[in-house]
Amino acid sequence: MISQALLDEAAALLDACRAKRVKLATAESCTGGLIAAVLTAIAGSSDVMECGFVAYSNQAKIELLGVPADLICAAGAVSEPVALSMANGALFRSYADIVVSVTGVAGPGGGSADKPVGLACFGLARRDQAAVTERRVFAGDRTTIRVAMVERALALIRAGL
Repeated sequence: MISQALLDEAAALLDACRAKRVKLATAESCTGGLIAAVLTAIAGSSDVMECGFVAYSNQAKIELLGVPADLICAAGAVSEPVALSMANGALFRSYADIVVSVTGVAGPGGGSADKPVGLACFGLARRDQAAVTERRVFAGDRTTIRVAMVERALALIRAGL
């Protein structure tokens, strides 16, 4: 599931974070901790990786990350506002300098016309910059979609450095 190319990408990202003295955290739903797993698969990652939150259920998003319940009701758990709230909540609850979050529909079921299988909503929050969000739709089976989400999350962190 985790390719050498993805591990190499994670190692390069960790090196870039070290050079800038940036600590990372993740707030993950549909990836189930895979972003953190890829980062921590690299030996020595503990000097960069602060923590990872896996908030798969709506209740976990509310309790672990402080996502407002009314936001989940209004926008849906898979939405840019919720991804943004997840990232900001993880930033507030950690010592990280930058947090990437993702919520989405990895499939094979659970999609709808407006939220298809493969939809991912990302958030990127930093202590010293305005947070940003992104919405993407990935193709493939569940594993392919989740790996694509990890790849995009790493790219977002790199762009945010």
